[in-house]
Amino acid sequence: MRGDDRQQQGMWSYVSAEERIPKDHPLRSMRTIVNGVLRDLSPLFERLYAKTGRPSIPPERLLRALLLQVLYTIRSERLLMEQLDYNILFRWFVGLEMDDRVWAPTVFTKNRDRLLEGEVAEAFFEQVLAEARKRKLLSDEHYTVDGTLIEAWASLKSFQKKAGPQSDRDDDPGNPTVNFHGEKRRNDTHESTTDPESRLYTKSSGQAAKLSYMGHVLMENRTGLVVDARLTQATGTAERDTALEMLEDLGGVQLVTVGADKGYDTEGFVESCRDLGATPHVAQKQRSAVDGRTTRHEGYAISQRVRKRVEEAFGWMKTIGLMRKTRHRGRRRVGWTFVFTAAAYNLVRIRNIVIASG
Repeated sequence: MRGDDRQQQGMWSYVSAEERIPKDHPLRSMRTIVNGVLRDLSPLFERLYAKTGRPSIPPERLLRALLLQVLYTIRSERLLMEQLDYNILFRWFVGLEMDDRVWAPTVFTKNRDRLLEGEVAEAFFEQVLAEARKRKLLSDEHYTVDGTLIEAWASLKSFQKKAGPQSDRDDDPGNPTVNFHGEKRRNDTHESTTDPESRLYTKSSGQAAKLSYMGHVLMENRTGLVVDARLTQATGTAERDTALEMLEDLGGVQLVTVGADKGYDTEGFVESCRDLGATPHVAQKQRSAVDGRTTRHEGYAISQRVRKRVEEAFGWMKTIGLMRKTRHRGRRRVGWTFVFTAAAYNLVRIRNIVIASG
């Protein structure tokens, strides 16, 4: 017989969220790692918050919620708060009880900005790396460097002259018709009114130029973990300049190899790498700055094969972490998000490596 469609008005449950989450759920092992990282960051949190006043969102819960936003590709804080309201898994991961009220999106973003001011993303990233070192997942010998474009949250219509009369437009202020026909637009004469720190740039000929930032990573070859992540304005030399800065910040480690694509095959970059004690394993152009003294070694071929794994990091950060087109404006805010997303990628890698190794 047909059952009754009864509408449930209330719910009483004697099963805790801890019991409801499967023992083999991926977030269980990740939460253990994250809790250890957050405990080590507690002294930093103490310095960021006043001793008196109204309690804010605990920074530990705030960072766990931001991690969920990255891991589950949630495109806005408003949708994240909606998920936290009814998703038991999310409540359990963040540390909310079933009857705890979820924060308003504006309150959440305001509290997140406090972490931005305290450069917590960088500290969180470094602490995740420290966890990887404790598990002996990092070496200090072989690396890969690469850069990628992060599309800015600004349209080409906003890219206007820095001074002087603006282009003709119609009477629709919300979505004006702008005629750029015959007008040369360059970064030294134009800027975006939406995000002035973004730059009009394309990495290769034949592709449309877009308002963008440039993200850079330094990857450890053995495990594919990102050991440094930075964001700069998009320029023709940003990739090589930032790569040298990251290599210099390794701390004077000698006998390092650095894999890279053809964009790094310049005399300046190759010589600077050698001055820093690093062997440049860059892919060769037709007229290359590296010769047989470097390419004849087996390690060069290995670096060229392994360096392609850096695209896995970029691919994850752009598709899962929503970094293909940033949701924020300004280099500092976009950079914070980029570094935090790289830390989330490392957490996924650490969990997968630990599970694979038994």
